[in-house]
Amino acid sequence: MGCFGFLKFMMVVFNGVIFLAGAAILGVGIWVKVDSGSIFSFIGKIDNAPDELSQVLNVGYLLIALGAILLVIGFLGCCGAVRESRCMLLLFFIIVLLVFIAQVAGAVVILVFRPLADELIAKFGTAAVKNIKKDFGSNPDITGLWNTTMTTLKCCGFYNSSDFEDSPYYKDHDKMFPAQCCPASDNPCNQTVATGVTSIPGCFPKIKQLIDDNMVVIVGVALGIAALEICAMIVSMILFTKIKSREA
Repeated sequence: MGCFGFLKFMMVVFNGVIFLAGAAILGVGIWVKVDSGSIFSFIGKIDNAPDELSQVLNVGYLLIALGAILLVIGFLGCCGAVRESRCMLLLFFIIVLLVFIAQVAGAVVILVFRPLADELIAKFGTAAVKNIKKDFGSNPDITGLWNTTMTTLKCCGFYNSSDFEDSPYYKDHDKMFPAQCCPASDNPCNQTVATGVTSIPGCFPKIKQLIDDNMVVIVGVALGIAALEICAMIVSMILFTKIKSREA
């Protein structure tokens, strides 16, 4: 197998994986849109949520769009390499280049508009806490979602246990907090126990801490994806040039 054959083989394998990943993401996006019990329907129930939060409800559409793009990229890469089609390889190069430019632009926007992102998070936190105080303990969907989140992440509330004060659960259980707020205690989960030395963090600080602790991994993955995109563009252009020289 010569260099051309090796590059062609790697192009087919690489884009085959992209095609399968796109199909999976597309399936998840469709599932999200038809599952009324998903987290997105929970967000949609938040009263007086800021307008920016309405965009979160479109995550299903975002996944569908991302899956469709990956399907197209994978298809063009595989078929372009197998059929040695210059047109498909050129389209593949253009689409990957546009995706790469969009990623770079997105990274720049995040860095430049970081204060806006922090403000959005603050607004989301205010809306989430209000939702807890209004529905936790009375709305089965909201209660179940928060219980699952707190059990999985080992956290309590959005910011801390005080988020549950004056909630239906708090009032109906003689000013007690959910058991997830006092996992290390056998005593009733009252304010003293929930805010004691064994208190656990809120879900937002816990997620933020997880992101901060794994920032190196996240950046590494992002750089790895960017490197793969650059390699894919280089290989597609090499194949494009080789095929063009053969046809000349």
